[in-house]
Amino acid sequence: MATKSKSKKAYFCKSCGNEFAQWMGKCPACNEWNSLIEELVIKEDKQARGRAPMKAESKKALPLSEIHREENERIPTGYGELDRVLGGGLVPGSIVLLGGEPGIGKSTLTLQVAMELKSKVLYISGEESLQQIKMRAERLGNMNPACLLLNEVNTHHILSQLEEVRPDVLVVDSIQTLYSPQLDSTPGSISQIRECTGEMMRFAKETSTPVILIGHITKDGNLAGPKVLEHMVDTVLHFEGDRNHAYRLLRSTKNRFGSTHELGIFEMAGDGLHEVLDPSKVLTNSFEEEYSGIAVGAMLEGLRPMLIEAQSLVSSAVYGTPQRSATGFDLRRLNMLLAVLEKRGGFKIGAKDVFLNIAGGLRVEDPGLDLAVVAAIMSSYLDMAIPEGTCFAAEIGLSGELRPASRISQRVSEAAKLGYKRIYISSYGPQDMDKENRLQIIKVSRLQDVFAGLFAGA
Repeated sequence: MATKSKSKKAYFCKSCGNEFAQWMGKCPACNEWNSLIEELVIKEDKQARGRAPMKAESKKALPLSEIHREENERIPTGYGELDRVLGGGLVPGSIVLLGGEPGIGKSTLTLQVAMELKSKVLYISGEESLQQIKMRAERLGNMNPACLLLNEVNTHHILSQLEEVRPDVLVVDSIQTLYSPQLDSTPGSISQIRECTGEMMRFAKETSTPVILIGHITKDGNLAGPKVLEHMVDTVLHFEGDRNHAYRLLRSTKNRFGSTHELGIFEMAGDGLHEVLDPSKVLTNSFEEEYSGIAVGAMLEGLRPMLIEAQSLVSSAVYGTPQRSATGFDLRRLNMLLAVLEKRGGFKIGAKDVFLNIAGGLRVEDPGLDLAVVAAIMSSYLDMAIPEGTCFAAEIGLSGELRPASRISQRVSEAAKLGYKRIYISSYGPQDMDKENRLQIIKVSRLQDVFAGLFAGA
């Protein structure tokens, strides 16, 4: 006689995913306020749960020396930028969670990967019909005959299809649309997301099949669902960018099989996403005429050096309070740099409107771009163009001193590769740095020395 399941109400924390029997204003596990929500769940009978461990095979603890590691080769996705962020490709049995804003290109990227892989791929969609997916695949211009499509949200039906198809790679779009019949809560709830992810994780580990999950994000930019979701998966990727610009950045915030410091850059076009193999050439423009307010900085995104333009406009304040606006750059850091210019540099910009823009729609946080930002501001303030072929790489301290930027040798090499003539860096950095061909390395220690070399006639 089958044992009936019992349904009850429980409270789940949106932040950490822990379950509680009653509502509390503060979660005891993560100390978040007002994070508990009520859901209806189904629990198996205690007798059934007591009999389950008797049927399971007991496992023995083994010493580390007796454990044999399987040599599984990574599966290349066909896109070097994605492989770079993953650490060399998909690891068999791993779970990759890809998150991003709506319309940023998550489904496009995963569909392109599914079409590019040479092995059998099962693409499960809970948001689009099979006809819509085929229309998008035809627009992308690549049809993989080994790619199978399935429109299903019930995890039990999905698992039965997986046993029948036995794919080499599984793609789920998206994890928030799936639901498990074992729970009575709605799809997208905390308990459903956790249970569905657990079922996909068990399938991946038992069959050594890599699984790619697409996840929605909240208005705060975090992945929707409990925080335990990110702990369950092996790799967490964030696909970000400005939808008004063509460039998309792929970052890794967690990677059990590789580095989290790599960055992948894609360009959105009418026929899908294209890899940007040399971002420095795309993010810097060479004008026939020199313009003031433009400076090129050598920055690092993770471990990847690239050159990017900092554009500034300084004008007289029309109203009593000067405006400070920054696009792609931290506004608080901009205010700090303006205060250093006012106090240490002696430039009266307190009554000026200052606007700053990072070209390409990218958002940067590298402090090594400080000198390029300040140079662009002073170029616009004096209305004098920076000499052609000049770039910058240094951090600015509160005393007006130039601090060395991290991995300065990689930044200098990137500037030399693109044909720049000179680069301003901090004199407190490595002294034995080799000179690059046709690149003059100018080492300075104070802001005044930089301005004396750039704007000698001012």
